[in-house]
Amino acid sequence: MTIETWRFIDSGDCSPEFNMALDEALLDWHSEHKIPPTIRFYGWNPPTLSIGYFQKVDKEIDFDAVKKYGLGFVRRPTGGRGVLHDQELTYSVIVSEDHPEMPHTVTEAYRVISEGVLQGFRLLGLDAYFAVPKTDEEKAGLKDPRSAVCFDAPSWYELVVEGRKVAGSAQTRQKGVILQHGSILLDIDEDKLFDVFKYPNDRVKERLQRNFKNKAVAINALRAEPVTIDEAKKAFKEGFEKGLNIELEPYTLSDEEILYVEEIVKKRYANPDWNFKR
Repeated sequence: MTIETWRFIDSGDCSPEFNMALDEALLDWHSEHKIPPTIRFYGWNPPTLSIGYFQKVDKEIDFDAVKKYGLGFVRRPTGGRGVLHDQELTYSVIVSEDHPEMPHTVTEAYRVISEGVLQGFRLLGLDAYFAVPKTDEEKAGLKDPRSAVCFDAPSWYELVVEGRKVAGSAQTRQKGVILQHGSILLDIDEDKLFDVFKYPNDRVKERLQRNFKNKAVAINALRAEPVTIDEAKKAFKEGFEKGLNIELEPYTLSDEEILYVEEIVKKRYANPDWNFKR
């Protein structure tokens, strides 16, 4: 089987608005056939709370806590729930809907793309696998989530180790292109995570946080030797190559491309009308 060459961008730690604008720009460029399918790794400076496209800010987010922790804030172009981007490796995958290896349904395409993430966990020595909601309660949770926290909820083909979620991803399809991006947790500060969301009362918050330990876990809580960000990048880059049967070719953005991204930043992701619209 022929191995396809995809583009690989490691953009390092960027502002929340630049991160989301670059993912959107890559989708645009791929839809215009200017770039091949692309995988991107990135981090966040400052650590950031991102929310899903459909989330309601006033109802779900505690902005006093966001300010107290000095967090950035941005609304993603993808769905899903809130994610605290802090001690993690974030990835995005940009590929055409009509790519011969991409299934037509969202859930099946999610499974195929996430195979790269799965292989990355295994290269780090973790026995990751795909799980799907099985009980009626879990399936109901997909339609009516109890929490605004991404890692607190089940989803189709979520990646788990020892029964606990280890990566959270979201997907959108625009202009004939799939954009999937997600968080791979190296460590997690549960108190900070739960402080930035609103709850009906303290008792509900405490119960959700207590149950969270049984639902999600970070890589370094599963390993005797902590993983550095560089080790994680190496493992997941190889994981995507193995899982998707591709070769990744490093690429650096041109000055012209960066200017295009910065235009999207001003138009959308640094614009309060976008971030606070719902």
